[in-house]
Amino acid sequence: ERERQRERGKNEADDEKRELVFKEDGQEYAQVLRMLGNGRCEALCIDGNKRLCHIRGKMHKKVWIASGDIILVGLRDYQDDKADVILKYQPDEARLLKAYGELPDNVRLNEGIAGGMDEEDDGAGDDYLEFEDEDIDKI
Repeated sequence: ERERQRERGKNEADDEKRELVFKEDGQEYAQVLRMLGNGRCEALCIDGNKRLCHIRGKMHKKVWIASGDIILVGLRDYQDDKADVILKYQPDEARLLKAYGELPDNVRLNEGIAGGMDEEDDGAGDDYLEFEDEDIDKI
């Protein structure tokens, strides 16, 4: 019984140290292509299918999802074109998933760049290049 109380008292800030969640049967990793509003987004699943994903009300309030984010979705047997967002991976978790080989190499992790799905990047970038404002002019 004590265990259950501890669960309940879990502090939300604890999220950063949460365990990495891998997909289970009926789930798939996906990358958000665009947000559609109303708690829905279009995502490209790792299996190559685009699906309309629905963000649960509970997550909707707390988790801000943007295009390019890596998410875990639950597939629906009866509607292959729709899925439910189970969780959003933090950027460091997405990198870990890639390191574990859970995400294919052609998935460009989003570091705040939306829609950068082009393939000209030959492993050139560290995923987190920070541009100071004045550097932008030199590019």
